[in-house]
Amino acid sequence: MKLGILAAGITPDELIGKHGSYADMIINLLDNTQSDYSFEVFDVRVGHFPDDLTQCDAWVISGSKFNAYDSDPWMLKLREMVLEIHEAKQPLIGICFGHQIIASVFGAQLDKFKGGWGVGLHEYDIKSGFDFVPQDKASFRLNAIHQDQVLTKPDNAEVFASSTFCPFAGLVYGDLIFTVQAHPEFSDQFEKELLVLRGGTTFPNDVTQQGLASLDQGGTAEQSDVGNWIARFLNKHK
Repeated sequence: MKLGILAAGITPDELIGKHGSYADMIINLLDNTQSDYSFEVFDVRVGHFPDDLTQCDAWVISGSKFNAYDSDPWMLKLREMVLEIHEAKQPLIGICFGHQIIASVFGAQLDKFKGGWGVGLHEYDIKSGFDFVPQDKASFRLNAIHQDQVLTKPDNAEVFASSTFCPFAGLVYGDLIFTVQAHPEFSDQFEKELLVLRGGTTFPNDVTQQGLASLDQGGTAEQSDVGNWIARFLNKHK
């Protein structure tokens, strides 16, 4: 199965040499699922889109520093592509910005969350009844970096993960679209370095310290678990 990564953002210059791009992190996450995937990256921020949907079998929209409710030309084109992918019945994965822009295509309201920034390690409750998650799994932890949220559920989506802070943290749309607000591709070390880098500028100091504290409380991001769920979701289409 060939996956097209629609890269809507990129790692800060100060961290990319050590950690790779967001697309690199997604490739690493899915390579570790031992699935037989190949990848092609499209930097949609600069207008690099696939010529045709047949170039790939499934698609992933990455995270981004941009607001998913803005109307930059590349975002408008990406929204059109989401609809085309869905109409073609190809699988689609959305992460953070990807989660949000897909939801907006199907009618969700997006905005800055009144509760403020969600950073650091967050825990989400799992709704029962989804075959890609082990039935005895009740919750999971992932690293988050977001101020915007999906504020209303699209009519054609089901919630598979939620928290008090983020009620629509994980959405599935039938057996074709799987999206998460948090970042399964972000390691704890990358999250920590990103918070330190942007603390006091992008993130207020108190938010930064809360995020760093969450990473020092003994838990770890369950990257491999969520990576395997994504793989199970995709592999139904092989």
